[in-house]
Amino acid sequence: MKKLLKITGIAIFFFVLAAASCNSTSKNYNYQPPKQTNDGLQVQSLETLAIDSTLIIDAAERIKNGKYGEIHSMLIYKNDKLVFEDYFEGHKYQWDAPGHKGDYITWDPATSHVLQSASKSFVSICFGIAIEKGFIESVDQSIFDYLPNYQNFNADNKNYVTIKTLLTMTSGFQWDEWSVALSSTQNDAIGIYFSELDPVEFVLERPLIAVPGTYFTYSGGDMQILGEILKNATGMNIDEFSQKYLFGPLGIESNDWWLKFENGAISTGGGLKLTPRDMLKVGVLFLNDGVWNGQQIISKEWVEKCGNPFGPNYGIKIPGEDLGIVGYGYTWWTKQYDEYGRMYCALGWGGQKIMVFPDLNAVIVFTGANFKSKVKQNHILEKYVLPALQ
Repeated sequence: MKKLLKITGIAIFFFVLAAASCNSTSKNYNYQPPKQTNDGLQVQSLETLAIDSTLIIDAAERIKNGKYGEIHSMLIYKNDKLVFEDYFEGHKYQWDAPGHKGDYITWDPATSHVLQSASKSFVSICFGIAIEKGFIESVDQSIFDYLPNYQNFNADNKNYVTIKTLLTMTSGFQWDEWSVALSSTQNDAIGIYFSELDPVEFVLERPLIAVPGTYFTYSGGDMQILGEILKNATGMNIDEFSQKYLFGPLGIESNDWWLKFENGAISTGGGLKLTPRDMLKVGVLFLNDGVWNGQQIISKEWVEKCGNPFGPNYGIKIPGEDLGIVGYGYTWWTKQYDEYGRMYCALGWGGQKIMVFPDLNAVIVFTGANFKSKVKQNHILEKYVLPALQ
C-alpha cells in the first residue's frame, strides 16, 4: 500500500509539473511576457492576471505553424495591461505581386504594417475631433458645404448626401468593391487609382442609387470625399491633422499615410501604416471612452457612435471574413457575442484588426496577409482568446 501511495504521489507530482510548464511553453512555442517600454502601455504576464495561458499559447502555436494562413502579429490587452504580444513571419503587402505578397520578413514591434481599410476608422476619429474643436459644425451638414471646388456636382439630389451618410457608408452613391476582386481595376476601390479623374470627381460623378441614409454600401469612395472635406474644413491634410490632434497626443511616431493618388491626395480609404503596438493604443483610447493618460482626445459620444450600428447598418456579412453577421457605425464594425458582449473594431483587408471588447475590458490586435484566403481570426477569438479572458 505504501508503495502504491508513493507511485501515486510521484505521478501527481509530474502531472502538476507538466501542467505548470504548460503555462509558459508548448511543443514549439515559448511564451514571453511583453516588454515594458516608454510608449505608455503597461505590461503584465498572463499568469499574473489569472488568464488561462494554455489557451493563448495554443492559439499562438497554431498561428506560428500557419494554421490560420498568414498572421503577422497578435496583441492582447486586458484590465489595463498588455499581457500578450508576439510577431510571426510573413509577407509585406504589395498589390502587384502574386497574392499581393511582397518581401518575406520576420515581423517585429518596430515594423509598421499596412492597415488597409482599418485606415477608414482613423478618418472617423479625425472627424470626431474636428467637430469637437469647431472646425466642422455638424455631421448633418451637406457635403457640398465643404466642397467649394466641386459645386458642379451639386445636382440630382446629391445635396442630401451628408457627412454622416459618408461616415456610415449610406451615401447612396453607386459603388462596388465587394463583388470584384481587389486585383482588378474593375473594382471601384482599385479603379479610382487608375482613373483620369481626380479621386473626388471619380466618386461625385456617380449617380445616387439609394436615398442617402437608407442603404449600406461599403465604399472607399465615401472615405475619399471625407478626406477632401477634412482638408477644406481644417486647412490641413489628414496626415497633418491626425499628427497634431491624435497621434501626437498618443505618442505615436510610427504613423505614415503612405498611399497617395497621382494628384497628391492621400488615400483615406486605406493608406495608413502603424505598428501593432500603436494600433493597440488607439484601441485602448476607445476602450477608455476617448481618454488617454487623463486627456480627453475624442469625445465619449463619438466613441459610442463608432461602436454602435447606425440605422440600416445591420445584418452585414463581410466577404473574406469569418466574423459572421455584423453591423457598422461611424466607420467601425460592430458585433454582439452571446457570451462576451459587444465588440467593435477597425478592420482591414487581409486581417488587420483593432478589436475593442468593453464588457471584457479588453482590446485585441491582429495584422496579417490573408489577401486571397479567408481570414479566420474570429475562430481564434472564440476558441482560444475570449474563453481565456472571460
